[in-house]
Amino acid sequence: MPTYEYRCLDCSKRVSIYQSYEDYGVIPVQCPLCGGDNLQRLISRVRFARSEESRLEDLADPGNWGDIDEEDPRALARMMRKMGEELGEEMPPEFDEVVERLEAGEDPEQIEKSLPELGDGGGETDFEI
Repeated sequence: MPTYEYRCLDCSKRVSIYQSYEDYGVIPVQCPLCGGDNLQRLISRVRFARSEESRLEDLADPGNWGDIDEEDPRALARMMRKMGEELGEEMPPEFDEVVERLEAGEDPEQIEKSLPELGDGGGETDFEI
């Protein structure tokens, strides 16, 4: 059964009420907290399920990254965080270290020099800033 969100105008609380599709709008609802019948329907958030292929296609399109200033380490960090979240996989500790250093405003070239193993081509965790 679907859940509908309401705000009780009597007790000012937000409540969730389970109703069948057949009952919605036909059977009056009451606040489960105060018993009041003065409820206002709220619109719930909507979630979209996306395939991994769809997420990766969006990541591959630079137009979806927004206005990234390649000279701004913090902007690069935001983009990297977004990409990491979209991948939906646990990222290696080196990835988190690079992003944290970028968020602190550190120069990407300095980070790359201090972590030479990032681009050595020797493993799955290789990435380039």
